[in-house]
Amino acid sequence: MKISNTTKVLGGVAAAGLAFGLVGCGQAPEESGGEASADVVEGFKPCMVSDEGGFDDRSFNQLGFEGLTKAADELGIEYTQTESQNSSDYAGNLDGLVSEGCTFIVSVGFMLSAPTVESANANPDVEYAIIDDWADNDGDGETDAPNIKPLVFDTAQAAFLGGYAAASYSESGVVGTFGGAKIPPVTIFMDGFAKGVDYYNEEKGEDVRVTGWNVDSQDGQFTDEFAANDVAKQMAQGLIDQDADVLLPVGGPIYQSAAEAIRDSGGDVALMGVDADVYESDPNVSDLLLVSIQKSMDQAVYDAVMMAATGDTDTEAYVGTLENEGVGLSSFHDFEDQVDADLQAELDDIRAGIIDGSIEAESVSSP
Repeated sequence: MKISNTTKVLGGVAAAGLAFGLVGCGQAPEESGGEASADVVEGFKPCMVSDEGGFDDRSFNQLGFEGLTKAADELGIEYTQTESQNSSDYAGNLDGLVSEGCTFIVSVGFMLSAPTVESANANPDVEYAIIDDWADNDGDGETDAPNIKPLVFDTAQAAFLGGYAAASYSESGVVGTFGGAKIPPVTIFMDGFAKGVDYYNEEKGEDVRVTGWNVDSQDGQFTDEFAANDVAKQMAQGLIDQDADVLLPVGGPIYQSAAEAIRDSGGDVALMGVDADVYESDPNVSDLLLVSIQKSMDQAVYDAVMMAATGDTDTEAYVGTLENEGVGLSSFHDFEDQVDADLQAELDDIRAGIIDGSIEAESVSSP
């Protein structure tokens, strides 16, 4: 495992207004002098532990980390982050953050659920938040520790829009998806994506096919890790070989391997991003990006840190939806001229229908 040095960041004390999506992808601010806001609880120190994707994944972990650094910068306080190389690091990394005096710890991802619950129960004076999980490992419908705030997202809603867009764009009539690990925060994207394709077919009388995931059987293709490697590249290539001309990789940096497969194939295949607006976060693949299915983890983390900093302890779960802009679809960027002229208006209508309940866009993994 790797634990960074404590970083001190300073800035204005006023919180910025809500801004949906990824604003930038810079590194942690440099240390500088100054005083923390008088409104901050004495000794408050926010910290974060990544999952195995690392904070430089240009997607899941990085987006959450930006919420932490933004809040710390505006509050003028120190923060610490610790990066996990694999799952065996989680418990030790959490223990390390407690030892460093962290008073509010954010765990990035479903895979950290059990270690986070264990750490929270062992340290009742420390506040925790966890992204993409309810911290309900015993399945009784209650968070397993009273000092954990779940930050969860109904990404099936946004992925439904993404699936509709992918089906509209596809010329081969085949779109593909694959995931990192077969866990609810991954399969919820795949469910929504496939249901969006089905809705397109119903509305347009078409027969666009999804390869890589089956909603009914809840089975599909997974690399079993969140890493950009040859396994992910070969899986993406397999979907391309099945004539998929739109690919949705769900699992942090695995999209980078999918991009390599697309370039190597020489075909006209579009890539879709998840979590962040990958067009903005990774210019290396921006020319391939049809659209990104976003969840505003940066804003959720920022809000949680800002509340905890003033002593306003709140462990009620945050659920990101289309209605509260916790999830959404990015713009089409360079593909604006390549999608159907009526597509955006159709997506706006579908979004409204999902919000008012007239269009069903749920997953078995929906919060």
